[in-house]
Amino acid sequence: MISAAVVKELREKTGAGMMDCKKALSETGGDMDKAAELLREKGLAAAAKKAGRIAAEGVVDSYIHMGGRIGVLLEVNCETDFVARTDEFRAFVRDVAMQIAATNPQFLSRDEVSGDVIAKEKEILKNQALNEGKPEKVVEKIVEGRIEKFYAENCLLEQAFIRDTDITITGLLQDKVSKTGENIHIRRFVRFEMGEGLEKKSCNLAEEVAQMTKSE
Repeated sequence: MISAAVVKELREKTGAGMMDCKKALSETGGDMDKAAELLREKGLAAAAKKAGRIAAEGVVDSYIHMGGRIGVLLEVNCETDFVARTDEFRAFVRDVAMQIAATNPQFLSRDEVSGDVIAKEKEILKNQALNEGKPEKVVEKIVEGRIEKFYAENCLLEQAFIRDTDITITGLLQDKVSKTGENIHIRRFVRFEMGEGLEKKSCNLAEEVAQMTKSE
């Protein structure tokens, strides 16, 4: 059984996609060096080097869920129109749109999270830890750990993929980069939820009946 930690280590070492790393480790009996060599032979370890290349093609896709109650608009870029029209690329875009609909990420990456947001979140987490009775000397470490969880829950690229929680959206993205041979970039997204942000009128039938009785 190849652990997720070993797969992640190989991915960070080679830049190859998570799925490719997992397969390479399985084929080499978990040997890190042999797996890395196998990835290089297949040309998969070069995926990370493609990240700097211009990706100006791609698609803007939409996804509607729950009978029109949740909708997502998403732009994903690649390098050529040829890749943008492939079934694999479009399936990837659809998977990401479904991820956004299901998990409601607030940011694309941790780079988009402002310092003010993090400062406020740290203050809340610190108070939570103290209220839980945690010693002050370990509160800072606890807060840092929970901030990482905050990123994992709220930043799309760091979220666990809903179809395979062993990989993140970044891992899924790198896997597609390896397979297509092109730089792929999730540029932006927006998620709509019916009635979000509106003050909804609460209906209390007993109170309404009482008011009607008084007015008679």
